[in-house]
Amino acid sequence: MMKFRFRRQGADPQREKLKQELFAFNKTVEHGFPNQPSALAFDPELRIMAIGTRSGAVKIYGAPGVEFTGLHRDTTTVTQMHFLPGQGRLLTLLDDSSLHLWEILHHDGCAHLEEALSFQPPSRPGFDGASGPPSLTRVTVVLLVAAGDMAALGTEGGSVFFLDVPTLTLLEGQTLGPDEVLRSVPDDYRCGKALGPVEALEGHLRDPTKILIGYSRGLLVIWNQAAQCADHIFLGNQQLESLCWERSGSTLVSSHSDGSYAIWSADTGSSPTTQPMVATTPYGPFPCKAINKILWRNCESGGHFIIFSGGMPRASYGDRHCVSVLQAETLVTLDFTSRIIDFFTVHSTRPEDEFDQPQALAVLLEEELVVLDLQTPGWPAVPAPYLAPLHSSAITCSAHVANVPAKLWARIVSAGEQQSPQPASTALSWPITGGRNLAQEPSQRGLLLTGHEDGTVRFWDASGVALRPLYKLSTAGLFQTDCEHADSLAQAAEDDWPPFRKVGCFDPYSDDPRLGVQKVVLCKYTAQMVVAGTAGQVLVLELSDVPSEQAVSVSSVDLLQDREGFTWKGHERLSPRTGPLPWPTGFQPRVLVQCLPPAAVTAVTLHAEWSLVAFGTSHGFGLFDYQRKCPVLARCTLHPNDSLAMEGPLSRVKSLKKSLRQSFRRIRKSRVSGKKRAANANSKEANAQLAEQACPHDVEMTPVQRRIEPRSADDSLSGVVRCLYFADTFLRDAAHHGPTMWAGTNSGSVFAYALEVPTAVAGGEKRPERAVEAVLGKEVQLMHRAPVVAIAVLDGRGRPLPEPYEASRDLAQAPDMQGGHAVLIASEEQFKVFTLPKVSAKTKFKLTAHEGCRVRKVALATFASVACEDYAETCLACLTNLGDVHVFSVPGLRPQVHYSCIRKEDISGIASCVFTRHGQGFYLISPSEFERFSLSARNITEPLCSLDISWPGDAARARYPTAT
Repeated sequence: MMKFRFRRQGADPQREKLKQELFAFNKTVEHGFPNQPSALAFDPELRIMAIGTRSGAVKIYGAPGVEFTGLHRDTTTVTQMHFLPGQGRLLTLLDDSSLHLWEILHHDGCAHLEEALSFQPPSRPGFDGASGPPSLTRVTVVLLVAAGDMAALGTEGGSVFFLDVPTLTLLEGQTLGPDEVLRSVPDDYRCGKALGPVEALEGHLRDPTKILIGYSRGLLVIWNQAAQCADHIFLGNQQLESLCWERSGSTLVSSHSDGSYAIWSADTGSSPTTQPMVATTPYGPFPCKAINKILWRNCESGGHFIIFSGGMPRASYGDRHCVSVLQAETLVTLDFTSRIIDFFTVHSTRPEDEFDQPQALAVLLEEELVVLDLQTPGWPAVPAPYLAPLHSSAITCSAHVANVPAKLWARIVSAGEQQSPQPASTALSWPITGGRNLAQEPSQRGLLLTGHEDGTVRFWDASGVALRPLYKLSTAGLFQTDCEHADSLAQAAEDDWPPFRKVGCFDPYSDDPRLGVQKVVLCKYTAQMVVAGTAGQVLVLELSDVPSEQAVSVSSVDLLQDREGFTWKGHERLSPRTGPLPWPTGFQPRVLVQCLPPAAVTAVTLHAEWSLVAFGTSHGFGLFDYQRKCPVLARCTLHPNDSLAMEGPLSRVKSLKKSLRQSFRRIRKSRVSGKKRAANANSKEANAQLAEQACPHDVEMTPVQRRIEPRSADDSLSGVVRCLYFADTFLRDAAHHGPTMWAGTNSGSVFAYALEVPTAVAGGEKRPERAVEAVLGKEVQLMHRAPVVAIAVLDGRGRPLPEPYEASRDLAQAPDMQGGHAVLIASEEQFKVFTLPKVSAKTKFKLTAHEGCRVRKVALATFASVACEDYAETCLACLTNLGDVHVFSVPGLRPQVHYSCIRKEDISGIASCVFTRHGQGFYLISPSEFERFSLSARNITEPLCSLDISWPGDAARARYPTAT
């Protein structure tokens, strides 16, 4: 007996080696738009862009696939970023006034971002201008001068310090205090007032010894660093916001807090200039908001660009987020839907060039990045190959489609191109093209589908590192909503002053919350898909390569089946439009199935080979034949006490009595179950043993699993349908297999129906027009009544059944129909394999041996070996409410590996997780970003890129000590 135990607990070396070839956890790529951006920088020589965030992240982007990510040690807001041009180095300023130098380093042919140095200014108290050297108070602005070897730091106290960038140390004896500047100012301008903080620092493009300094009070100074004196002084009186030095250095532009900007001439001798050449308030004469930033760019044609943010009339448009572009007589007010962080122009920066010749304007907003082509009339937007705002409308669901056929891929791409055709005259492609993508071309195409609150479904190319938008499907056009009224109002307002132009696609508001997409399913072989929504609408769509005008067939399915005593208190159903409707190229609706009551759809599945769609809500499930456009089955799953399901998610009339009663009932249950758990003295030991068992180093130990406590049958929302599944398997007897449908509910009930589906004639796509019949074959009630998360049928070899059309088109190995089939039922608390057709328990694993652990997401995935291309295993991947990912063998349900993936506090991230068929997964780390992770040692998607860096001759690499 002792010998047997030793063999069971010892790890098999061959199996351990195989597991290393199959499984490996790696968080690889963040797709989407950075959460809470706070700073922006652009290197015109390398053509790369950097975005800093409030959480201290640094993200650098070049050409598609060229990405670098870094994270400051402290979670502090990045306030400013500055590239050392052409060197692949970046200087960042944080909210705590610390400076950090980052470098893009090459290792084994690939580049990555590392922090090289940091500088924390002394925090001792003091006042600038007092006796002794002024103290370095909070840094307000940074300017790189002298080819990036020196940085000027403007401070809140009005002093300018100088920093040696290669070592990040202060240069002694070069500090410029406000008193030194005030000596050159006339007495009547001083009048006892301080200059205020340094608001702006600008360098001369042709003479690096000259620095333009702007103080908050309005004073502008051209400081000669070589001669240590002021070359010129401009006596401004308005509170300063920003400065821009014209390319030749003969003209300055300053913007102010009252919504005005002024143009100053720098060629007026050495005496102080009291009046600007031009002073104007573009959106006056009424009080305006501050112009936060202004740029001046000249052109060879003579019409210079003035680009500025803010300046809107306070009373009328004080809440608008605008960037104005003025060229000659043309003024366009770009109106955005989120706050402006920063902007820059892509233009010539070579000193030998006489003109800027701006090509593009890039505007970083709080929720998106917008790039405009300034060379094309009308200044159209340039489509971004990455950094797309995934959350342009809030994401409500997501799905992944692997191995998309090339023909379907081309059709989806073509439909997307027809949605947003580019102007024929535009000559500008994406201007941020730095670096080279070294990653291999993906072997297969992957689609990520995201459903949104406004009723849209967006298709994304998830094959590689850059998540690229392909196509957008909108379902709102099928229903009568209030959006037409809003559109007409917006159209009427376009003729007013200022000349607003709506730019960007971020729209946080939904016309009708009932439009929200809850479930999406796509058949990649027939180009048919199902989109189900919040108001019980189930749409069956088909991809069309030409626009059409046709009516949509509407059917309704009553899931309550005329049961008495139930009254729906939630939202009304959406009213569909009648008659023929125009549909653009792309996915066009064929059938609309309306569930009654119109509750949110909680589960949906499609079988294109049988022309069937199944759907479930909190009241029951239905089966619909969309070829004959008629319902096949409706089953109510409500428990008599399940009154909460009748009130709906958007109901405002929930009963206070019921809420209180349910709260007290939960409290009583928790007390009782707590006493039961306290009585079990060995529960902690059991959990510890299972934790050890789940670790990769010792898989073969038999787990000690705690007893699952059954749930009450009258729990609220017990009738919610959690999963639906189609399978061709043995349900009636062991000799005959046929189509079946399976449904799992929140109360641990599983319903299995045998279907009579007319078979298609050999070589034909469509089946005969005879009616489909459904007969209840089995009904399983799990003892612990935990919600059923997933159902899958395994063939005689223990493999999951192929998708519709995969086997019939020789795209996958046909299932084994000789051996006995089995059904895998995954609940929130355990996995269980039952034999078919007897439905007798075969294997089980209780995951709840971990205290409080619940299954949230489950998927069957194929794990290919990195050592042997022909070897692969199908396993069960599972995500728990603790954010852990477990992988189990199928059908043995033996734990393989266990990784910590998502923080257990990140409830939205866990809820949004979606697995792929090849061992990867996506989950939302913010409203705008998907993190991609991999459980497969072979399928890892990560940025592999390089950057051609030119180091200046006098900047020896040895001058940069390594970061500690």
